[in-house]
Amino acid sequence: MTDRSRPDLDDDVVSALGKLSESLETVEQARGLLYGFHQLTGKADRLLQEAVEEFRATGNTELADSLERELVGRNVIADRWTFQIVEDFDASYWSAFRAADQQARDQLSGGDRHVLEARMKQRERTVGHPRHEAGPALD
Repeated sequence: MTDRSRPDLDDDVVSALGKLSESLETVEQARGLLYGFHQLTGKADRLLQEAVEEFRATGNTELADSLERELVGRNVIADRWTFQIVEDFDASYWSAFRAADQQARDQLSGGDRHVLEARMKQRERTVGHPRHEAGPALD
């Protein structure tokens, strides 16, 4: 197995790969927040529908009708529900970002991920100390 710290690679290349990896990780966090937005918006719509039913049950039909007409099932942005936003993000940005990261790793590090972090682990761990073992592909 190849040493994941890739001593054969130039430090500047490893630094650039590390920045690209960190950038992708930030996009992954943004994607998680977008999925959270998607779920929270869906939950809000379900709660709104329950409120409409309760207003209707209490005789407040005009208010219930208005809420249902104006808000239930409304697009969150022009022409889109949140699932469409998530799908567009995945198709047009997230997948392209992941492919670019993979291409850079394939081209420069034989596909190895987290080379910068592997080097950091080698540099910062205490050799021979319990809980500081090198671990897979760093021995």
